[in-house]
Amino acid sequence: MDRLCLSELVDVATALRPPFDPRELSAGIVHLGLGAFHRAHQAVYTQQAIAATGELGWGICGVSPRSRGVLDQLGPQDGLYTVLTRSADETRAEIVGAIREVLCCADDPSPVLQRIGAAPTCVVTATVTEKGYRMRGGRLDVDDPEIAADLAGRAPRTVVGVLAGGLLARMQADAGPISVLCCDNIPGNGVVLARLVDDFAEHLPRSDVLRSWIRKQVRFPSTMVDRIVPATTDGDRDDVARLIGLRDDGAVVAEPFTQWVIEDDFAADRPRWERAGATMTADVQPYEEIKLRLLNGSHSALAYLGALAGAESIADAMAIGEIGELVDRLMREEMARTLTIPDGFDLDAYIASLQSRFTNPALRHSTLQVAMDGSQKIPQRWLPAVQSLLQHGREPRLLAVAIAGWMRFVSHRRSDVGRPLPLADPMAATIAEHVAETSSPRGLRDSLLGIVPVFGAGLRDDALVCALVDEALEQLTSRPVRAALRSLLR
Repeated sequence: MDRLCLSELVDVATALRPPFDPRELSAGIVHLGLGAFHRAHQAVYTQQAIAATGELGWGICGVSPRSRGVLDQLGPQDGLYTVLTRSADETRAEIVGAIREVLCCADDPSPVLQRIGAAPTCVVTATVTEKGYRMRGGRLDVDDPEIAADLAGRAPRTVVGVLAGGLLARMQADAGPISVLCCDNIPGNGVVLARLVDDFAEHLPRSDVLRSWIRKQVRFPSTMVDRIVPATTDGDRDDVARLIGLRDDGAVVAEPFTQWVIEDDFAADRPRWERAGATMTADVQPYEEIKLRLLNGSHSALAYLGALAGAESIADAMAIGEIGELVDRLMREEMARTLTIPDGFDLDAYIASLQSRFTNPALRHSTLQVAMDGSQKIPQRWLPAVQSLLQHGREPRLLAVAIAGWMRFVSHRRSDVGRPLPLADPMAATIAEHVAETSSPRGLRDSLLGIVPVFGAGLRDDALVCALVDEALEQLTSRPVRAALRSLLR
């Protein structure tokens, strides 16, 4: 079968093609982190904004920080790929043509720095996951070997190093103001990224000049992004081939739901993303907390408890009655009580939509995929809610069950049906060391709560939290998940 590319588009049904000629686009956006989420989210919004306004200067230069895999997928396809949207009732395809150039920092970062430094580039976006920013305690980890290599004068390879290098090139070229949007699940992500870039710039020659220029010429709007994008399978690629009549090695899969909330604080021009359904607001934080706690927090709980119970997908986990009940109660009885709800926001409808999304049988979102990088996710998704409940005199009983689920997941590494549970986490070695210190549930709790980068400095000493986690961990390590939850949910 012929492969998707510009020359083959003429043979694709008009309804499936990009709503403009991709060859007419010029690049006004540089995006760092060209994974499936960006391709199913921001790139789709950008395509729809271009179609709605006819503004052809918002093509995307997509950058893979480390891996050439995406270049091998999209390069031969002229940047084109298909988004396969799956619901319980239908599967539909849409070819995206917003990405007009694909680069890899591992090959040579200089073209990326030049793109960021070029006057037509007005926006840089990033989706590299929490761990991609190489921070510790909200600040740049200057002891990280890759950060240290960038600071020592190597052509930058890290995301923050590339951003700082690109902004330096822009200052030197007098190319004008620019906006940088972090689109990862980090609270206050714009503020955090601005701080990381400043931390990096502080270590560069003539740092005062660059840092002053950044403060005057660069904005870092915060954003909140939401769309479930599971890993693409061979079956998905077969469905794409059937629908578009061409082979597509870069296809991505997504649910119908999508949301993008953007702080309206830009230094220069930008796409009219609101014409594609994005929400522009003066304050992203309430939306961010709703999503991080209700969706992401529940998603992580589903992943750990579901994987332990033998569920391969999030939908399978939701189908287990005890886990479904835990998630519903976790959202309504604990997470919701920690939130500030924006005017006009229907919380009950949002929770109902989450339950519908989690049970979408067409997605097959792997519990192990969602369970990855727990050490980076727990501080954002669970701990703020735990602290809020404690401050208001409430017991984080269900969150303690989720924490105990993670502890059994990282320590026992096998499900109730004997399935191996790999630990894919940047702190895997540290976690393994803490697990090896003890064999008892109480000792395991004490040791793992002592990992300060994950749980902070005070949780280990909170008697209520320790008692709640002990109760849940005792059940989860001595009985199958379903039986343990039946007891814990009484």
